[in-house]
Amino acid sequence: MKYFIPNLHNLPKSATFVINKNKYRYSKHYKINGMKKILVSGGAGFIGSHLCTRLINDGHQVQCLDNLFTGSKKNIAHLMGNPRFEFVLHDVENPYETEVDEIYNLACPASPIHYQYDAIKTIKTSVMGAINMLGLAKRTKAKILQASTSEVYGDPVIHPQVESYWGNVNPIGIRSCYDEGKRCAETLFMDYYRQNGIRIKIIRIFNTYGPRMLSNDGRVVSNFVVQALQNHDITIYGSGNQTRSFQYIDDLIEGMVRMMNTEDDFIGPVNLGNPNEFSILELAEKIIKLSGSKSKLIFEPLPHDDPKQRQPDITLAKEKLNWKPTIELDEGLQYMVEYFKEIIPGKQYLYNGQTM
Repeated sequence: MKYFIPNLHNLPKSATFVINKNKYRYSKHYKINGMKKILVSGGAGFIGSHLCTRLINDGHQVQCLDNLFTGSKKNIAHLMGNPRFEFVLHDVENPYETEVDEIYNLACPASPIHYQYDAIKTIKTSVMGAINMLGLAKRTKAKILQASTSEVYGDPVIHPQVESYWGNVNPIGIRSCYDEGKRCAETLFMDYYRQNGIRIKIIRIFNTYGPRMLSNDGRVVSNFVVQALQNHDITIYGSGNQTRSFQYIDDLIEGMVRMMNTEDDFIGPVNLGNPNEFSILELAEKIIKLSGSKSKLIFEPLPHDDPKQRQPDITLAKEKLNWKPTIELDEGLQYMVEYFKEIIPGKQYLYNGQTM
């Protein structure tokens, strides 16, 4: 499988552009009828684009920041004509000035293929991005949410993972640029909260899948679905007995919005994930069955520092957010199969064993 590696050097460092209705212009936000003005960094990515859609549907004014490293304007094309939506081509390593009520800080490549491509840029995005977004929150007195990750737990020795667990992370491994970058971002959020009184929220996102995932970014659900639809061998790394917990994107977005809307004295961190645990082998078998594929399983060595198990304890989310996942794996995978049938051009797919 060939992986798409975007060009990091196309974005002018000195310029920020705002796109609305496909026109480039400088712009400011103004409050309209009391709606919230919300900034989403990384808003053109997989998770960010779904969050922007939800916030627009909820009646808010949304400013989407993205450098389009792994994000895409295709993900937000359906929003571009909306007068309450603006896209800003900007890298969060650089400061950004606007007036907002809330900030969702999502900016950072999340797939190992992408975050390992330029490890220094990855950690700078996490650390400098957090500093710049927190600085904006301090100036505007905005509430800010940090999209952290289950990777802060590393290869856990406590199972399932609770928020009080400090983790088991290799600080010098090939995944460290992402894992430690996110851990440092959490530290920055807590220090801005303690020292400057910034209103913060921290969530830890577990494996999430759904439409708008890149078909070739190396993540396990999208990899398996694409390979199955093309009737290619499905690649299992390691024995396949390592476990993951998979949540559908709609469940995550609901949890994020609920977390942002909690009282200021509740800051987290909070795990957001589906606690149902599956082995990688089980996932592959489900996808083969749902797609009607005749793919075979092949086995490759397990990547370095790959966690052996991952499962969230969501007791805190249930208690504080009244939240739990509603879409189980079989249903969500069916949505994924249908989505990738539409977006992979020039291929023949299998459905219930029949070529189509």
